[in-house]
Amino acid sequence: MSHSKEILDFWLKVKDETGITGSFADAWGFGDNPELIDELFGYMLSGIKRTSTSLCIETELEDWLEPKVGEFNIILDGKDKLAAVIKSISTRNVKYRDVDADHAYWEGEDDRTLKSYFREHDKYYKRRGEALGFEFNRDMEVILERFKLVYPVK
Repeated sequence: MSHSKEILDFWLKVKDETGITGSFADAWGFGDNPELIDELFGYMLSGIKRTSTSLCIETELEDWLEPKVGEFNIILDGKDKLAAVIKSISTRNVKYRDVDADHAYWEGEDDRTLKSYFREHDKYYKRRGEALGFEFNRDMEVILERFKLVYPVK
């Protein structure tokens, strides 16, 4: 995967300032539109977002990398500006309907309940299904990732 000089220079800066070794997996933002990306990024910066959910079919159709424990990712804001680096600390695959309350809480959205998690993620995945040509249902497999923020841009 190739990245811009700006992203590669940013990664070198992060490594120099933090002592991180190795490489990063990718650079991306949470969500599918600038407003949502900025909202979710804000939750991450404030410490209330420490998990994410990836629908396996969306990951496959978009040719995204699946998260792997120990990997670093560069997070972009809603304007595609370099905003942070996270490190994946755990992943697990489950049926979407089996997402638990702890994961929902650490997604950080709305009132952080399982009910609001499903309400907001259902809307997102239905929208993504329409855009990518699949019909979303709650029996689909998702990847649940827990991460830690290792470098916020100041």
